[in-house]
Amino acid sequence: MTEQAPVTDEPAPELSAEDAKLVTLARATRARINAAEGAAVRDTDGRTYAAATVDLASLHVSALQVCVAMALSSGSRGLEAAVLLTQADGFSDADRAAIREFGGGDVVLHRGDWRGQIGTSATAG
Repeated sequence: MTEQAPVTDEPAPELSAEDAKLVTLARATRARINAAEGAAVRDTDGRTYAAATVDLASLHVSALQVCVAMALSSGSRGLEAAVLLTQADGFSDADRAAIREFGGGDVVLHRGDWRGQIGTSATAG
């Protein structure tokens, strides 16, 4: 297994229409249940998956990890882009690892606040 370069945050570029749709999905999903985070991903076939943080006493899964699990369990073969709306300063190590393992190093990662304002963008590898 080859070691991949770390994700580096850069100023957010202008979002494509497809990535803007991910922001809308992540924002609506987070708001629907007032979760700590909302996320959305687009797979290599153009399908989208959106999720919110799962925070139970017996189960804690980040919004981005739920999206990866949904895509994988639906038969997806990889990811193109991901959006995470969070109050955290960046992507967690676990979120980055899940994206890299399933999506590879070319996945575009956008991080924004709960309002959907994207602050940083990067690639997973």
